[in-house]
Amino acid sequence: MAQILDPLPPEQSGKILCCYVNATSKIQVARISNIPNWYFERVVFPGQRLVFEAPLESQMEIHTGMMASAILSDTIPCDRLIINEPSSSEFNTDAIGTDPISTKPIVKSKNTKLSDTTKPLTTAGLASID
Repeated sequence: MAQILDPLPPEQSGKILCCYVNATSKIQVARISNIPNWYFERVVFPGQRLVFEAPLESQMEIHTGMMASAILSDTIPCDRLIINEPSSSEFNTDAIGTDPISTKPIVKSKNTKLSDTTKPLTTAGLASID
């Protein structure tokens, strides 16, 4: 996953895929400031999920927005935010669209008739009265 605006410095190795969820009702700013030569800061809205790559040793600061200010409300080591990327062998494409419990299709097909889709449209006419 590429960081579009701020790629990791080339001397950084061992990057990890992380996820942070803003579970509050306030706007937050997620910032990583302990990695030299790298600027990472994102606004995270309530309920939003932020997925990003970061060096293993990085720490995320969470600043919670208050009236005309923000306070540092948490510092989280990014190794606690790691998510695992599934390998291609973990994807079972045979089960797409079926309920794993009952093996019936999840979305029922709608029974449509051709005559229902070929009816002419009725349009309203406009008239002007002088």
